[in-house]
Amino acid sequence: MLDVENLNVYYGAIHALQGVSFNVEEGEIVTLIGANGAGKSTTLRTISGLLRSRTGHVKFKGMDISMMPAQQIVRLGASHVPEG
Repeated sequence: MLDVENLNVYYGAIHALQGVSFNVEEGEIVTLIGANGAGKSTTLRTISGLLRSRTGHVKFKGMDISMMPAQQIVRLGASHVPEG
């Protein structure tokens, strides 16, 4: 259902995500845990289309959504609901 492969995301010269890969099957529950600054929010923002990765891709239901705008990703049924 969700495939994330080799995401590398930068904030300017800062390499924030380095080769992040994982997949989530339909009906599966997955959590991202880590210390502050570990890349959890950056990962979610990249999946949601709010950030772009330099390399890698994100597929949702078999469709590459890596370059889609956030509003189009939401229409496909994927959304990011931040805490707070």
